[in-house]
Amino acid sequence: MTHQTAHLNYLRLAPRKVRAVAGIIKGLSVNEAEAQLLLNRRRPAQALLKLLRSAGANAKNNRHLDAGKLFIKNIQVDQGPMLKRSLPRARGIATPIQKKMSHVTLTLGELPEV
Repeated sequence: MTHQTAHLNYLRLAPRKVRAVAGIIKGLSVNEAEAQLLLNRRRPAQALLKLLRSAGANAKNNRHLDAGKLFIKNIQVDQGPMLKRSLPRARGIATPIQKKMSHVTLTLGELPEV
C-alpha cells in the first residue's frame, strides 16, 4: 500500500487545539475529511484543510494515486518551539506568556483493491 506524507511546521496554534480538530478527521476518506473541515468553525480547521488539499494534490500528481481511494492513514500533531514573552503586572512583576507552535504530519494512504 502506497502512502503520501505532508508536513505543516511552525503552525502558530497550540497543539492541544489542533489535536482536537485532527481527531475528527482521522481515518476518514479525503472527501469526507474535507467536508468535515469545511463545516468546522474552529481556527485549526482552515490550516488542516489547506494541508489536506496539498497532500491530496501531491498524491495525485506526484505519486499518480487515485484521488477517490485516498484516506487519512495517520495525522500527528507535535509541539514546536515556543515564543516566550512576558506581560507586565502589578508591583513590577512580569508574568510569563508561552506562545506555542505545532508541527503537523499528515499521511494519506490508498485503499487496497476490493
